[in-house]
Amino acid sequence: MYFLLSSTRYDETLLKFSWNDDFDGPSPFFLLPYHFDRLIGAAEQHGWLQVKQSLSYEILKQKCHEKVKEVGPALKVRITLSEAGDVYITVSPVTPFTSDPIELVYFNPTTGVPPNEGSIVTVFLDSQATPSSLFTRTKTTQRVHYDEARRRAKIASPTSEVILFNDDSLITEASISSVCFFRSGHWLTPSTSTGCLPGVLRRWLLEKELVVVDNKKQLTTSKISEGDWVLLSNGVQGCKLGRITLVKE
Repeated sequence: MYFLLSSTRYDETLLKFSWNDDFDGPSPFFLLPYHFDRLIGAAEQHGWLQVKQSLSYEILKQKCHEKVKEVGPALKVRITLSEAGDVYITVSPVTPFTSDPIELVYFNPTTGVPPNEGSIVTVFLDSQATPSSLFTRTKTTQRVHYDEARRRAKIASPTSEVILFNDDSLITEASISSVCFFRSGHWLTPSTSTGCLPGVLRRWLLEKELVVVDNKKQLTTSKISEGDWVLLSNGVQGCKLGRITLVKE
């Protein structure tokens, strides 16, 4: 048995960023409509027909508000969805944002000043392929393939991450993030044809034309180099910068 999964963030800092506005104005939830869309899309892919009939955006939003009420200024909000359309939400404290969580997408490695070294994530390349499947294309509680990749790379802290690739040696994603590599003046992200998860922040960045899709299959394991800059993004942490380390220390 498994559930569909999406994790967002409740953070009062988000209220001041108009790009995160909901349909009815400023929202403290990080791109919540995008999380809803992904859950509904995943339910369709899994053949869970009951979900679309029983779950609306208004219901999801209300349940999120009820769960975060009087808990804290910043929380990770983990949403799980059953085949019957039942929604379960758990929350855990996180450090509030102190700046715009998408600002790092504007960093140009060829001309910009690198951020503080301590904030840069060390990114490893997995040592074996992860075959594409329904469980890489949709986010569920079946996450063994990500856990195994993290184990192989010996990831033990949020300052490290591992990048996965498919049987064709095409880069797909990282274990908890979507990825972009800086190529020819742009942040380039793998196509969903690779079997990667369509991240919610990845979708927003694409819609705003801040990143572009790798339709030419440039992002292969053979073209990843030591020190390459990586833009990591997800619906809880926002954007982070990382650099490739090919040989684990």
